[in-house]
Amino acid sequence: MLMFDRPFFLFAVFAAPFVFFAARRIFCGAFRLSLSLGTPGGDSFAPASGFRFFTSFLLFVDYASVSLLLFAAAGPQLVKRETVWLDRGADILFVLDCSPSMAGIDMNGKNRFDTARELILDFAQSRPADAIGLAAIGNDAALLIPPTVDRKALLDRLELLSIGELGDGTALGMALALAALHMQHSVSAHKAVVLISDGENNAGAVHPLTAAAELKTQGTALYVIGVGRSGEIPIDYVDPVTKLRRTGSFESRYSSESLRAIADAAGGVFLYAPGRDTFLAAISAVDRAEAVVSRSAVRSRKQGVHLPFIMAALILACFSRFFRTILLGATV
Repeated sequence: MLMFDRPFFLFAVFAAPFVFFAARRIFCGAFRLSLSLGTPGGDSFAPASGFRFFTSFLLFVDYASVSLLLFAAAGPQLVKRETVWLDRGADILFVLDCSPSMAGIDMNGKNRFDTARELILDFAQSRPADAIGLAAIGNDAALLIPPTVDRKALLDRLELLSIGELGDGTALGMALALAALHMQHSVSAHKAVVLISDGENNAGAVHPLTAAAELKTQGTALYVIGVGRSGEIPIDYVDPVTKLRRTGSFESRYSSESLRAIADAAGGVFLYAPGRDTFLAAISAVDRAEAVVSRSAVRSRKQGVHLPFIMAALILACFSRFFRTILLGATV
């Protein structure tokens, strides 16, 4: 929103041209002499129509230059209002499986991976006071974004994440160990890890039950969401290494009991999501369970924007003076 520190200068912006024309008509008209230049009985000399237009144009440039200076003198400012959270929200780390099986298309026409990214982002945007982080699982595990309130950073990294980025395996134990390592430094009263996977632990050197027990020790809640249904599932994705498109179908099957055991080891919750509706319901369950009441206030931030108007006024004034002195030969 644009505001002004000295709005009375805006009146001068609109009044200046009228004042100038009135003064020009009153004072200059009183001392004007009409001299006919030309041969007796012949046509008098008159400036070319193009010359008259050019001088009028330069006069308009002068008006614009003065108006811009008056506008700058009014103190234009851009005012941005932003919400400031007075209480710390929850620290929540999403751990997303990005193995090739997550390309299975059984989420109302979308694959599991894209649906997970969409729901994670919706969750984050609905909880602006919370710090949301992102980790990924493949043959190994990687922390992509530590818990942060910067939603743009989360969105950018979610968009860059691709299926198969960390290989073909599913290192659930490594992912939970990584989550425990980073969440132990959280000072939030509410902290949680949300594991989203459609597979079983088949890579990494850490057993998932051991890592889940560590989360319980440090007081971090664990939610395990098993996505996808069993059976023949169509698959379609681009391999990030070979850049080749892989299409076809695969036999989707994983033990929900193994994922439930991981949740139980942390004293957490297992949520089964064979379709998009149940996936959304699982995310909503996490939202309700980790609800945090936070107070907020609105802060206004002002940024002066007078400098561009001053620069524009100087450029116009120099333009007018250049043409008057160089092309028209004016001395004043």
